[in-house]
Amino acid sequence: MSKKWSQYSIVATIKETPLNTDKRLNAREFYVPDLCRVRAVFLMLVTSELLVLVLAIVQAPQGWIDWSYFGLLSLFVQWTTLTSAALVCLLRPRLARLTTSRATLAILAIVLLDVLAFSLFADRVLHPAPGGPDWQGIAKKLLLGALITLMVLRYFYLQHQWQQQREAQMQARLASLQARIQPHFLFNSMNSIASLIASDPDKAEEAVLDLSELFRASLRTDDQQVPLARELDLCRRYLAIESLRLGERLNVEWAIAPGLESQAIPPLSLQPLVENAVHHGIQHRSDGSTIRIEAYAKGAFVYVMIQNPEPGPHGGSHQGHRVGLSNTRSRLTAVFGDTAVLKQSRHNGTHTVTLRLPRQNLRQDSGHHGQEVKHHG
Repeated sequence: MSKKWSQYSIVATIKETPLNTDKRLNAREFYVPDLCRVRAVFLMLVTSELLVLVLAIVQAPQGWIDWSYFGLLSLFVQWTTLTSAALVCLLRPRLARLTTSRATLAILAIVLLDVLAFSLFADRVLHPAPGGPDWQGIAKKLLLGALITLMVLRYFYLQHQWQQQREAQMQARLASLQARIQPHFLFNSMNSIASLIASDPDKAEEAVLDLSELFRASLRTDDQQVPLARELDLCRRYLAIESLRLGERLNVEWAIAPGLESQAIPPLSLQPLVENAVHHGIQHRSDGSTIRIEAYAKGAFVYVMIQNPEPGPHGGSHQGHRVGLSNTRSRLTAVFGDTAVLKQSRHNGTHTVTLRLPRQNLRQDSGHHGQEVKHHG
């Protein structure tokens, strides 16, 4: 045997994540949105201005609105909102390291200090009173600021919890739809490898490595999308293992257009379809036949087609075929929504499964994780 045995392992390595014992947050889990972004600040300004409008309407002694009160309160609220958002933006890395309760108290303290500073500035500079600051008015502003801040933070927290729950449900759905290696394929593969150990150990080793990669892909559930090149490589490894059993009966034609290596696709979307093509189109034919795998880009979409001969009267049950198609279709919808399409057709004795994917490229930051999706068109 070659030295590859020391470089690969059949059993996938399980990476343990340290327990978050002190319940501290990281930047991604922080429930307050990133106030360094213009959109978040703009939404806060619009919300605060609507609140000022309501207060001006309520306070109007005559008519619909007290414009003088509306203007002064708008100036006060907008400046307070902008400066508080700027302070939270600057302190966000530190706030994200605190527990949820401490981060909430820290943000509340920042806003109240900001309100107090602007209230004192307004009383002493804009309209100074002979008796000193209006502490009762300042107390009302502090109370109002505290109530509004707590309501906004509560909204942020509930929204963050909803998003976290939605992501968890999506991960669970994708994991439940994740294709698994069929037992009959495992048994056939092990028998083929066992028969090669004595006659062709190098070929047996390559088969073990291919089977190991299939297991790794089946056990990996942390990636919602992977590059198309990885999926095609997985199909090649699967077909290489099946060729040990089927021999010359299995022929494969590849027609992959260049430039699609980084196209985003849910993991294990193609291998089950290729397995269906082998099982229904090749396995029960004594003379064998050809499977064609094609991928090309057209407009804002990428098309992947898998063709095989229509199964004969002994081509096996169609139930597994329907389950595989339904599984893949559900996973495509979970990731891409209605923009992804999976359909099958029959023409002149050829069965074709076509996947239409929105054109998106994955850029790897490091390893297999931290993938960034780049949209086209």
